[in-house]
Amino acid sequence: MRKDSQSMVNEIGARAKQAAASMAQLNAGDKNRMLLHMAAALREESDAILAQNALDVTAAKEKGLRTAFIDRLTLTPGRIDEMAKGLEDLTALKDPVGEILGGWKGAQDIEILKLRVPIGVIGMIYEARPNVTADAAGICFKTGNAVILRGSGEAKESNKAVVKALRSAISAEGGPADAVQLLEDTSREAAAELMKMHNYLDLLIPRGGADLIRTVLSESTVPVIETGIGICHIYVDASADLRMALDILVNAKTQRPSVCNAAESLLVHRDAAAAFLPEAGKMLRNLGVELRACPESRQYLPESVEAMEEDFSTEFLDLILAVKVVDSLDEAIEHINAHGSKHTEAIITGDYDAARRFTGRIDAAVLMVNASTRFTDGGMFGFGAEMGISTQKLHARGPMGLEEMTTIKYIVQGEGQVRK
Repeated sequence: MRKDSQSMVNEIGARAKQAAASMAQLNAGDKNRMLLHMAAALREESDAILAQNALDVTAAKEKGLRTAFIDRLTLTPGRIDEMAKGLEDLTALKDPVGEILGGWKGAQDIEILKLRVPIGVIGMIYEARPNVTADAAGICFKTGNAVILRGSGEAKESNKAVVKALRSAISAEGGPADAVQLLEDTSREAAAELMKMHNYLDLLIPRGGADLIRTVLSESTVPVIETGIGICHIYVDASADLRMALDILVNAKTQRPSVCNAAESLLVHRDAAAAFLPEAGKMLRNLGVELRACPESRQYLPESVEAMEEDFSTEFLDLILAVKVVDSLDEAIEHINAHGSKHTEAIITGDYDAARRFTGRIDAAVLMVNASTRFTDGGMFGFGAEMGISTQKLHARGPMGLEEMTTIKYIVQGEGQVRK
């Protein structure tokens, strides 16, 4: 990487570390006031943000990028309002910083206090979703952290406009604007430098496709929380209410197919296949969904195409659904554990024992019983927003909200004790 670019990345890191020290001194009221101003700034600058987003969208279309990608990239007045509301929602949530998690007496009557504190400086590398810029900034700000954001080149102008509005609002309220910074250099070299900035970064979060996440996991020297891709299944059990199953399937697949909590595979118990698949296939085809089906399910889905093995391990992020008939709940569980991404899995069933076995044996961050996979979301969980969906098991799992962006500190009070 060019020396000037390397210097620029490290300068951003140094400013972030200084801002994190200032953030740690703000109380909950200060942070909430600034978050409300940040939300207002997004609405006030909506026209400017949309104008810059239009440049990104036009460029993406000229490159021939997929429709699903364009959808994730595109901002609308409604989506900007949702971004602002996400920041406002954070102010209504309890500030976790300073929460006392426990207190007790240790050896020789030392008094030990365990409390929640900010992590420090958080880096985030993500793909073309400008709404993530506001969500990540808000969660980090609320928890007293500084954040360095590195979006993709396709969203560069949108991200610059969003961050400009947020930083202006923070400054206007007397806060440290460098608590929210954008790494405008979207080159691979700049990202690689960020991944190795362990002298400034305390945590790095990748959010995007499988290639991005693999790259960060393999190259980063900074601790990483993995946000996984979403190969999400819906399993229709033999005892399922088929009308409920149909409504959930249509919502999970078609409401917004370009996001990680959309359903990508449908498993149907053999005893429900004849009654469920023809109607489901008809409705999905009318909504533009391409069905890639196993030989048995194709008997009920005449307009489907034959599924390849890789289809059952693919995050389509599009109006495509892999379909398979299974002989039993056990086979469904084995299939999901073999092909899923540990994100979100759903069972539609009227059998309590089947639900219990499904949720107990599936290895995933979120298990849904008679509900759409689309509910795996920080906003839907009452977190205000999210940094992403963690599919790993250490420190954070599932939608990552405020608590997941904190760590702990022990305060020990003595009266002159020395260890015996």
